[in-house]
Amino acid sequence: MNTLFYVVCIVAVVMTATTIQKIARLRLEKNASDEMTNAETERLDQLEERIRVLERIVTEDKHDLRREINRL
Repeated sequence: MNTLFYVVCIVAVVMTATTIQKIARLRLEKNASDEMTNAETERLDQLEERIRVLERIVTEDKHDLRREINRL
């Protein structure tokens, strides 16, 4: 009976350790996902700013557009 008790304890410890590892891995993946979301949000902000600049250039008079193109 002593041996069976030790075997059950070892199995319980191994299963607990495996569960803890899975939880830690999921938390790390969630943090990585959040960082990617922040990077994607920053990229979208940059693209929106570029679109605003292009809209401003396109809606200006031709004279201003030529000047802007020559300046670039």
